[in-house]
Amino acid sequence: MDLLPIRKARNVKRRTKIIWIATAAAIILILVAAISQHSSPPQKSPSTNNINPPAQDIKIVDSREECDIFSGDWIPNPEAPYYTNKTCWAIHEHQNCMKYGRPDSDFMKWRWKPDACDLPLFNPYQFLDIVRDKSLAFVGDSVGRNQMQSMICLLSRVEYPIDVSPTADEHFKHWKYVSYNFTMSYFWSPFLVRSAERDADGPTHTGLFNLYLDEFDESWTTQIHGFDYLIINAGHWFTRTAVYYERRRIVGCRYCQIPNVTDFPTTYGLRRAFRTAFRALENFDGVTLMRTFAPSHFEGGDWNAGGDCVRRRPVGSNGTVLDGQTLDMYMTQVEEFRAAERRGNRRMRVMDATQMMLLRPDGHPSRYGHWADEKVVLYNDCVHWCLPGPIDSWADVLHHMLKMEARRWYQEKKKKMQ
Repeated sequence: MDLLPIRKARNVKRRTKIIWIATAAAIILILVAAISQHSSPPQKSPSTNNINPPAQDIKIVDSREECDIFSGDWIPNPEAPYYTNKTCWAIHEHQNCMKYGRPDSDFMKWRWKPDACDLPLFNPYQFLDIVRDKSLAFVGDSVGRNQMQSMICLLSRVEYPIDVSPTADEHFKHWKYVSYNFTMSYFWSPFLVRSAERDADGPTHTGLFNLYLDEFDESWTTQIHGFDYLIINAGHWFTRTAVYYERRRIVGCRYCQIPNVTDFPTTYGLRRAFRTAFRALENFDGVTLMRTFAPSHFEGGDWNAGGDCVRRRPVGSNGTVLDGQTLDMYMTQVEEFRAAERRGNRRMRVMDATQMMLLRPDGHPSRYGHWADEKVVLYNDCVHWCLPGPIDSWADVLHHMLKMEARRWYQEKKKKMQ
């Protein structure tokens, strides 16, 4: 029997396996080399603030992989902030607290510290190397836009993006980092599902909306295929008055005051909207990060009854309890996320911002989103976040999570080659 063809086939198989392993190793070495190359800012960096952690921070030790990075406290960070309202053009006016006279600045000088490990500070050079030739989209409400603006400001130490948006609509933006072929986009969808304004005034004078809780919002669901990462969020808009539709029929509402229509709690609409959004993502090839509800901090009254947020320091985790509507909103999101996981979507992660932001009542614009003598109809803003401010730490979390995705990818490829 001629064994030569068999030996040749075995040799080819063995060489193929070796090539796969060598290729994977080369990819990892290239990534580390690229990160090391960019661990120091170029001479013509938009900012002179050199706060980048050393290149070896890209290494993820097992203890950090197992660490719950969302359980911790805020600790002083005297080196912050890493940009100012004068160096970054991406800050929305209503979050430009220093421009409009906020008298204190200590709220910018904190960082998030997990209990069981350290979370490296955001390194814009490493981050852009990780997302080279990739794309990331934010989908949701204005807090999601707030986060995107924070990212633009933090990345401006390396490069400013160019606007490649297909329209002039500020609700749908596309920013491209040319040197890295990285695109960051934003899709406005505060309810995540199809919606329409039913009455511009409504029972609370903030508008009455029709929410079609089982129908996709195609303004984003038809646009996100091809993205590598998706950060989805929603919450605050569900406190508004709304009429709920399912199968094109009214099933209830939230404080709509329409005769013979059942009034449901806020979480009814939120739960079904997330359920529908996750259904829309079942065929999404990228990684979905659900950022959980970032609580507001109105004290002394509701948002429309004189409530304000005037604190000047974070509060400790030992003295704060997640309860009330914030707890309900958070648990609703997490429960629907777990249900989607059980249905088979394995490329979903939780970016658990709720507890960490509960501890930051000092980080909101309050009245410092416009000039004191300006005659505008605006309530104290205790929903969004000052820039620079606490949500800059979301970049630390996002950076870590994308590192973990790279590690998972490598481990999966390694298993397939064995």
